[in-house]
Amino acid sequence: MIPALVLAAGRSSRMGRAKALLPIDDSSTFLTRIIETFQQAGVADVVVVLGHEADAIQEVLTHAAPAARIVVNRDYDRGQLSSVLTGLRAIDHPGVRAMLMTLVDVPFVSGATVRAVLDRYRATNAPIVRPVRGEVHGHPVLIDRSLFDALRLADPTAGAKPVIRAHVSDDGNVAIEDDGAYFDVDTPEAYARALERFRTKS
Repeated sequence: MIPALVLAAGRSSRMGRAKALLPIDDSSTFLTRIIETFQQAGVADVVVVLGHEADAIQEVLTHAAPAARIVVNRDYDRGQLSSVLTGLRAIDHPGVRAMLMTLVDVPFVSGATVRAVLDRYRATNAPIVRPVRGEVHGHPVLIDRSLFDALRLADPTAGAKPVIRAHVSDDGNVAIEDDGAYFDVDTPEAYARALERFRTKS
């Protein structure tokens, strides 16, 4: 089993409002689009980690989202690693081989990209599998179970990135041209550009 974590606990301070609830069209938001993408790619267990404005976001999800598990990180101000560990506690059970991880900032990744990451992992068992395009890497990132303890022991000020960087490999780097895998939406300007660039393609 390979569950997915969607990290959506931050304050969205540069955006000025919760990115999880930003609309893409009349029927989907950033968060519901990500959940749907994972599920369409065959991921049965999708866990969303909320924090800031968790109650408000969860209320909307109850009525609008496809089925996903919700967990709340009350310590979200301690940094992104705290959300990773909150999600890890929710998904780390016997039979879990690895986890997929993505950010609510990256809602336009395609189901084909998710499937390509999963396929590469099943073919190679690389400890880290991620989309790459040249020197750029994107989401989702797959992390093998063998690295779960390293995440638990990671420096909270550095987060998960040093663990990921220490275990990347040619086997785990998947050449993918999907623009949505690399497009982070952090500001109102980036949001406007993303809608112009991706909405008509989805």
